[in-house]
Amino acid sequence: MRERLDCAVLGTACSEEWIQQWIGSHAGGRLHVHRLDPDAGSSDADSVRLLAMSSMRLRRYDACLVPVAEQNLAWARTTLSAAQGAINTPVVALVRQLKAAALNDLYALGLADFVRDPVCPEELRVRVQRLLGRRSYAMAGAGLNDASIDYNGSAEAGGHEALCANILDRGGAELEAFAIASATRCATSKESFRSAKSKVIERFERAYITAALGRHAGNIAMAARAAQKHRRAFWALMRKHQIDAAPFRCEPFPNRTQDG
Repeated sequence: MRERLDCAVLGTACSEEWIQQWIGSHAGGRLHVHRLDPDAGSSDADSVRLLAMSSMRLRRYDACLVPVAEQNLAWARTTLSAAQGAINTPVVALVRQLKAAALNDLYALGLADFVRDPVCPEELRVRVQRLLGRRSYAMAGAGLNDASIDYNGSAEAGGHEALCANILDRGGAELEAFAIASATRCATSKESFRSAKSKVIERFERAYITAALGRHAGNIAMAARAAQKHRRAFWALMRKHQIDAAPFRCEPFPNRTQDG
């Protein structure tokens, strides 16, 4: 269990006064909250891409906190939707006066968990710790079902995120298990063989290209060489999946102390 958890907070201008109190150390130094970016305006069209564009930067944090109230609910929905399949860090909402229907919408769009205002720092720390425990268990390869669990119980998204997080370090047996699990889920639906196969291959390609770029800090030539693919072919896959190398060229990780 980690002695210190580091969370990034991403909000909009309307939540600035609300989240200011969270920046810093809490729960006896076991929870640290950092501002990811200056708060965006919820009406700014580019702001809905901030979460997706910050996927690589967020990998250094244990969770991303997103304050959500009625004023920026539409922004939160669009932001989560734009980040689906691109972000591996669990997103936890700090919610204020939201109804159950709104929370269900956020869960469907990839929200991992939520904590209601006023937020108890110790509760937030425990919830993030539990998310990390579930994530580690899912990535441990204990079984096909376990390998497909994500933060909020979505099998499809969880399997992809777990695979994407460390695909370059996985062996053939683990990749085969992921493929079998994905194919089995598709077979129980009404999808055709061709459609199901296409989706599994698409997830694999996106995960591999993303991981390769992350490992080589966005250097396309080095990533292609390591993947043993021609640079043009690697670039074609990037274009196919709309993957930009720029976000992978990020600054060093912040100093942090953890146990286990």
